[in-house]
Amino acid sequence: MPPLDSPAAAPVRASASRHDLRAMLGDGAAFSVMVGIGETYLPAFALAAGLGEVAAGLVATLPLVAGAVLQLVSPAAVRWLKSHKWWVVLCASCQAVAFLPLALGAYTDQVGCWLVFGMAAIYWGAGLATGPAWNTWAGTLVPDNLRTCFFARRTRFSQFGTLAGFAAGGLTLQFSKGWTAPCAPFALLFMTAAVARFVSASFLARQSEPCPPNDEHRRVGLRELFGGPGGRVDGPLLIYLLAVQAAAQFAGPYFTPFMLKQVRFSYLEYVLLIAASFAAKAVALPALGRLARRIGARQLLWIGGVGIVPVSAMWLVSNTFGYLLFVQVVAGLAWAAYELAMFLLFFEAIPDKERTSVLTIYNVGNALATACGALLGGSVLWLAGERPEIYLTLFGVSSLARLAALVFLTRVPAIDSRPKEMPARRILSLRPAVGSVDRPILASLPAPDQTT
Repeated sequence: MPPLDSPAAAPVRASASRHDLRAMLGDGAAFSVMVGIGETYLPAFALAAGLGEVAAGLVATLPLVAGAVLQLVSPAAVRWLKSHKWWVVLCASCQAVAFLPLALGAYTDQVGCWLVFGMAAIYWGAGLATGPAWNTWAGTLVPDNLRTCFFARRTRFSQFGTLAGFAAGGLTLQFSKGWTAPCAPFALLFMTAAVARFVSASFLARQSEPCPPNDEHRRVGLRELFGGPGGRVDGPLLIYLLAVQAAAQFAGPYFTPFMLKQVRFSYLEYVLLIAASFAAKAVALPALGRLARRIGARQLLWIGGVGIVPVSAMWLVSNTFGYLLFVQVVAGLAWAAYELAMFLLFFEAIPDKERTSVLTIYNVGNALATACGALLGGSVLWLAGERPEIYLTLFGVSSLARLAALVFLTRVPAIDSRPKEMPARRILSLRPAVGSVDRPILASLPAPDQTT
């Protein structure tokens, strides 16, 4: 096959793209429905199964470590399979299968910690392992002149699918509260999530793979990234981002048990609170993108970094639904600014051929920071008791830790970054006080100029 940028390859790519683009949109919609109706409700499922409030918080965080570990072996797996496509399809199918034992356990009311944590680990391991391979593969499928518009459209499909799945799951749980078996409604949610991911995998399998795997990307070591000579922006930036992640996860996983067990919100109120943060984030992103073009991504990171400091402590003021709805909107806006600036700085500060390596290091560090923060917060909650005042202590300490993390932001070198294009996002999960957990789609930006 001739190179994709050669004239001979152009007709092949153009004809393949129409079919591939439709399949990519279908995959994005089905995947996001799975996220909204499946993984998002794992903490609520743990609570309904009587596993405890600490377990409900940890099930949303600890399994991410499995994903980080499996992500490290995915390059070797892609080389062994000689295909990005089939590695992604295999991992997507594993994600779907992970929901089946959960659905069976919910239906039979045979639920243990080993089942929930084990299946969540398989889910996250398979999910995060697709990231680098899918990004690389997607970049070969979408023509350069369509990338920005297409991935923006795909993100909108994903936002709608995630919200639709999440709302459908919440309504199902709300209207089934009279059932004698509290876990039984979750069987329907998890079966729907499995079907959605199988549909997603079928769309992935229909897509072509015009370029085999290659080793063009440069590997960046930890010593070079964090301990090398001055001038690198990405090392200090990652240190700040990981500090924020640990601070946020000290309290973040425990908003769900606080709302459902301590404040005793209904599932409908729970859905509305998380949806408010998610919607605020989605609505704000276009305006924040224009702001980033005017003031630069680093200044936007300062706005977001300062903005996320008080949102956790704001839960100390009142637990009325109306007030917390306002807090969730504020949180969505603040996290939108923070995460958009983070994505943009990744693209501005990290050379193109180093992005895969540096983002892999970030994803591993992010998972470890998430687990450490959640374990520390869970230990406090377990030792001091699952009482409202202890939850509020976690929320207040989280805000103080985010404030302290700003010290690391002062060490990030100045960079003149006024991006022309906004990276699209891949939604991985919904979370209270954050809105959504996203990853940048590297393929959403125009391909770098190959001329010299």
